[in-house]
Amino acid sequence: MTLSTLRSRLADWLTRWRPVLPLFVAEVIVWIGFGALLPVIPLYLNDQGVDLATLGVIIAAWPAARLIGEPVFGWLADRTARVPLMVIGLFFTGVFLALPLAVHGALAFLVLRAIAGLATSLYDPAARGVLMDAMPPERHGEAFGWYGAAQMSGLLLGPAIGGLGAAAFGGIGFVFVFGGVTGVLAAVAVGLTVRDVPHRSSVAPLPGSGMVDFSRDLPRISDDDASVTAPGIRPDGTVEGGPAIGPARPTRLVNRLIVAAVIANASANYGAGTYDTIWSLFLRDKGASLELISLTFTMFAIPVLVFGPIAGRLVDRRGALRFLIVGSAMIGLASVTYTFLVDPRWAVVVILFEATGFAMVNPALYAIVARGSPAGRSSTAQGVFGGAGTVGFVISALFAGWLATFDLRYPFYVFFVVTFVGLALTLLVGRREILAGEPGTLRAVGHVAEVGSASLEP
Repeated sequence: MTLSTLRSRLADWLTRWRPVLPLFVAEVIVWIGFGALLPVIPLYLNDQGVDLATLGVIIAAWPAARLIGEPVFGWLADRTARVPLMVIGLFFTGVFLALPLAVHGALAFLVLRAIAGLATSLYDPAARGVLMDAMPPERHGEAFGWYGAAQMSGLLLGPAIGGLGAAAFGGIGFVFVFGGVTGVLAAVAVGLTVRDVPHRSSVAPLPGSGMVDFSRDLPRISDDDASVTAPGIRPDGTVEGGPAIGPARPTRLVNRLIVAAVIANASANYGAGTYDTIWSLFLRDKGASLELISLTFTMFAIPVLVFGPIAGRLVDRRGALRFLIVGSAMIGLASVTYTFLVDPRWAVVVILFEATGFAMVNPALYAIVARGSPAGRSSTAQGVFGGAGTVGFVISALFAGWLATFDLRYPFYVFFVVTFVGLALTLLVGRREILAGEPGTLRAVGHVAEVGSASLEP
């Protein structure tokens, strides 16, 4: 490949992603701060005298606040300018991330963590709504793959910067100050560089009851003749001679695609709550140093950073279902494998396997949510989706802290079960609708034609 070819491809990539590049940069900045803090928060709180059960409650305060805030602020973001919400949310996130250094006691830690979680819930639905509305539907999977990669870039750098800074400045306090500064810097970056995009508030008008217009040159499928096959459509429902017809978006927020994504996100975030609560303590119990614990967070970021955009592109081209199934299975198997490790250094290998599964699941879920979002309600859908993940996180953090008082392995066993039960429920609810949206397929169900989405209800 010549230098001119590389330049041309880079120019094309920059042109394609220019509207959301500032958002990716902001994600890198804020996740550097998160990455620095994640390994040390449970250790710091435990060293401050917080027992394991109470630790779970404090960890759960962040997502519990998000559970309240994300649907509300998602609704607000669909009805007002989103960039100011993002700036305010990031600024206060930074402020309250640093304040645990200035207080003492479990109650104070609980309140500060809850307020910080509420601040992030002001930012996240608005940011994901901008990303959805700025990119065409056929690139949503890839867009969220890059979005996840930006986050993992920060997670890759954060633990290393936090560890070096703590060593250079003589204490763990540096990490909290650094996390707060990155939140404020991300707020400044968003305010100066991110430009809002119009809310997608309209789609092609729906025809009368029981009838959907595919396009001007295709016949209609009506109640009277649901068996009509349009020109260029094979009997098996695949599109012949050209690209697949774009998916029709649901008209209601409560639809099978959103419900399936909600279930999957709740079960996935059950794992996040488990790891945030006990992972550092689990590894320290096995003899791991703080440097090794920080390294595990860095290792998790690498596969997501490398494979996330690739997986997102494949999701757009081949559909989300296979990536959701395979990725979830990898995550579940990794969770129980950790409990058999004798040497904590082997956790790094298992983490690379688990993170590869996460790199598949993340863009697949966001692509499903994007397809299930009614026009003009992208941020609301993202708020509901994020709120579901928060429910899983809260339950897990509370339960994991309590289970860990008996044995630090028990939370991993429960997460293994939750992962596969959640996957089964997701497929039970949404498999048919997810398959209907696989690229190149068109299905007629009953008297309503489906093109890459759940049936359109009146």
